[in-house]
Amino acid sequence: MFEWAYSGVNSSIPRNVGPDCAYYLSPSRKILETIFVTIFIVVTGKWALQRISIPKSVQIDHDRVGRRFLLIFMSLIFGMEIGFKFTSRTVIYLLNPCHVITAVQLYLLSAKPSRFVTALFRIHLNFMNGPALAYMFPEIESRQIFADKSMYYIQHGLMVVIPYYLFRLGGVYNVEPLRDLSWCVLSYGINLAYHFLVLQAFALPVQVNLSHMLCPAVLDPFEGPNYRLWAFLHQAFLCPFLCKLLSYSADFFITKFPLTRVKSSLELPIPREIIKNDQQESADIGNARTHVD
Repeated sequence: MFEWAYSGVNSSIPRNVGPDCAYYLSPSRKILETIFVTIFIVVTGKWALQRISIPKSVQIDHDRVGRRFLLIFMSLIFGMEIGFKFTSRTVIYLLNPCHVITAVQLYLLSAKPSRFVTALFRIHLNFMNGPALAYMFPEIESRQIFADKSMYYIQHGLMVVIPYYLFRLGGVYNVEPLRDLSWCVLSYGINLAYHFLVLQAFALPVQVNLSHMLCPAVLDPFEGPNYRLWAFLHQAFLCPFLCKLLSYSADFFITKFPLTRVKSSLELPIPREIIKNDQQESADIGNARTHVD
């Protein structure tokens, strides 16, 4: 019935699709790991929810040229990515976490300021392991068209650029103190829930290795029956590490480094005089393009 969504998945690529991958782990092993992870999600989620807080932020009541540009550009890239998936009959890959986080970032760029936006922004920062791993271990063997391969790198690159830009805007786009791990714990639980309860449920019936939930990658150094438990451990370190690294880097370049400093504190909205300068430059460019001698 839904063959159009996965029939184009390339079976010639090792551990990409098929029964060998689907039954790499025994059903009982999958069930036990899922139960263990679910208990972990519930326990840590309860701990995190008791400690998280969303401060009231100064609302951003202005539009930005950069914000509109990133929204339009990422929409075009994501639209092309969706088009390639439908054309190649691999729509099921849109369930992979990086595509979901891309959709979240489009929402963050377009949504009105609110406390929900702040919460979603903080949570999505803990999913930066996706673009990092995409560049470290690129999986583009199934992408036959050069434009399709280009979209892979552009999309994952923009996934890091967008949160940095939102940090620059400030206001509702703020982050908890570096020493606070409550949002990291909550976000990692959400990450695990999506992998073990959503992706695994979709991957098993069609035997497509979504986010390597059915079998390890060929280059996985932890290959073996315990590869998912090893991933559970090293991603528990990598996800908060990348989140804090991005937050610290943004804080340094936006508030401290002389050449890129635009405000005194990361959570403050970007000063209005900088906004006016950006808008004036955009207007000048537009006038230059439409001027006729």
